[in-house]
Amino acid sequence: MVDSARQHCAVSVIGGPTTVIDIAGVRLVTDPTFDPPGDYGYLQKTEGPAVPAEALGPVDAVLLSHDLHADNFDRAGRAFALSCPVVVTAPTAAARIGRPAEPLALGERWLSPNGQLSVTALPAQHGPADGERDEDGFINCEVIGFLLESTDQDVPRLYVSGDNASVELVQRIREQHGPIDHAILHVGAASVPAKFGGRPLSLTPERAAAAAEVLGAHHVIAAHHDGWAHFTRGFAATEEAFDMAGIGDRLYPARPGGWCHLA
Repeated sequence: MVDSARQHCAVSVIGGPTTVIDIAGVRLVTDPTFDPPGDYGYLQKTEGPAVPAEALGPVDAVLLSHDLHADNFDRAGRAFALSCPVVVTAPTAAARIGRPAEPLALGERWLSPNGQLSVTALPAQHGPADGERDEDGFINCEVIGFLLESTDQDVPRLYVSGDNASVELVQRIREQHGPIDHAILHVGAASVPAKFGGRPLSLTPERAAAAAEVLGAHHVIAAHHDGWAHFTRGFAATEEAFDMAGIGDRLYPARPGGWCHLA
């Protein structure tokens, strides 16, 4: 199980979208959600985290895809993020959060304090392509994904999708940035009846398999498919979709709170 001991290059899914990433001597936490089960109005959390926040030890940065939805940034997750040295996130989210949030516009890079890791903001689309846009021009809200790259050529390149529903955007990412070694994909086909007619707000299992093929990813770690009632497709559906696509060997069978070693 995950604790304060750092790994060489590994990912752990803690629950919902929350992962711990140890890479290039840096520990990152994505979209922190550490609340116990509870009701958030139109969202219901059904499971708490596999590992409590206090077990993680010092964290170098939080990568936050967006801040407006409790399933990506719940109350305990917010408190955790604000206690960390930096929260790397989208510009609109950074403006709402304030310190220690650092805005990262699309294509911009954040460099880790040890100088060994860069994090690039990538586009994400939180709903169908024809979905109604908010006052800032975003479908649902501004969301970003992340590309993690090291100056050490032996450290793999890692893509974190955030709440993205578009394979077309994944294709653009591949064209701009080249093949990706490993990917953390939000695959639960999140659906809220009041939004876009209940159509998926994140990748379906089938689209996740297509995204993996587009990226050329050797391994995919599935996240954000459990722990909340609005996920319509679980890990078994993702396994089936990858198997049907003939790439079942690429899907990492992640155990909540356990490590997926990538190098």
